[in-house]
Amino acid sequence: MTEPSAYVRRLPIGEPIPFSADGIPMWETFPFEGELRVRELEPPVLPEPPRNGEHGPDGCEACVRPDGDHLWTDEHWRLQGIRAALPAVVVLVPRGHHDLLDLPAERAAELGGMLQRVERAVRTVGGIGRVHVNKYGDGGAHLHLFLFARPEGMLQLRGSNLALWDDVLPPQSEEAWAGSARLIAAAMAKDGGTAHV
Repeated sequence: MTEPSAYVRRLPIGEPIPFSADGIPMWETFPFEGELRVRELEPPVLPEPPRNGEHGPDGCEACVRPDGDHLWTDEHWRLQGIRAALPAVVVLVPRGHHDLLDLPAERAAELGGMLQRVERAVRTVGGIGRVHVNKYGDGGAHLHLFLFARPEGMLQLRGSNLALWDDVLPPQSEEAWAGSARLIAAAMAKDGGTAHV
């Protein structure tokens, strides 16, 4: 596409945008307060630049990352850990170079069960209230699903702002993260595959 869609043409690009009185910044779970303003929208970039791995597995960061850089792997899936402020943040990726739209039927059929398995593994860390699953895909053409663990009892961290809270809370120590990573990897390996930590 080289021309903006009808939706984009109606947006107030370059103009001030007011906050909605009941929008996310007014929610009790929003991590910021004080003087805020909405950034002005920039003009669209069309065609969009290619994402990492857009042209196939050669040069795809997810494809070339060795198994040893993951918490756990099996024949079809890999689980990467991210040191974060939250108790656990992990990323589930298929071993093959696929995005959600072209994920083979066999892998797509496994995805729900695999997400359940990862959530159970993340919960072995203890003190987890919920595990959120997020798919973005703007940075890479290789499917990657983020799972964020919300600490039990921290109701202010509920909902769609959990990833924002991860950016502002104090990061875990290396030792705490390593302990959580070992628990998650061992729980995944209990049902097959290989733990790498």
